[in-house]
Amino acid sequence: MSAIPDQPIRARNEMLHRVVTFMPPAFWTLVCLIIFWQAVVTLRNVPEYILPAPTQIAGEIGSYWHRLLPNALVTLSEIALGYSLAVLIAIPLAVSIVYSRVIRRAVYPLIVLSQTVPKVAVAPLLLTWFGYGMTPKIVIVIMMSFFPIVINSVMGLRATTPEMLYLAKSMGANGWQIFWKFRLPKALPSVFAGLRLATVLSVIGAIIAEFIGTDKGLGYLILIAGANFDIARQFAAIIIITIIGMGFFGLISWLERTMIPWREQTEIAGEG
Repeated sequence: MSAIPDQPIRARNEMLHRVVTFMPPAFWTLVCLIIFWQAVVTLRNVPEYILPAPTQIAGEIGSYWHRLLPNALVTLSEIALGYSLAVLIAIPLAVSIVYSRVIRRAVYPLIVLSQTVPKVAVAPLLLTWFGYGMTPKIVIVIMMSFFPIVINSVMGLRATTPEMLYLAKSMGANGWQIFWKFRLPKALPSVFAGLRLATVLSVIGAIIAEFIGTDKGLGYLILIAGANFDIARQFAAIIIITIIGMGFFGLISWLERTMIPWREQTEIAGEG
């Protein structure tokens, strides 16, 4: 008779175990940090203008959502458009650098040199040239994100061994077939490494552009909230930016797993 009342308890424990197993360790680490944050702010009575509690930030997101959402869409559009253009520029440029010695010698050093120029210093010039619309923000996002894509794509395309190229030529493959069947599959892990890094830099570039000059976007909300000493609202905008960046990073990681599934299988086999 005692086995019957134990069934709901057993089912509840199994469900709890599945939830704990399904969530990644980073999620539980974040939960612990939030709990610790809440406890410290509550027990030590930290003023809200210095460090708001997570509950206060969550309440700010809920009450100020009507302003956060449209500005988040503005920032997201800047990131998506600038990142897409950076990919369209960087990958063909990387292919040209690998296949053309003239372009490699003439352009590649300038690309590396361009990264020594602080983007924050260039941003006011872009506003002078292009005005306060969307264009200077997209240009800054492109400048921030296209460099890792170019560098990693060049490294990946040059990673094909000469023996593999000789084998392809001996089998009668032409230049186009060598690129699609040998060079590109070999380069995809490096290309996606650059794409993932560029997602983070594109978010940073959009916020930098909005700091310099704009009247919309999450960066603009952060500036206005800081001027009013509304720290909870600043944290709310920062959290939305973080969610956008993580979602963007997760999307590129999903594309990587979809396009090169053999890499994940190789990593799993290596860990085993």
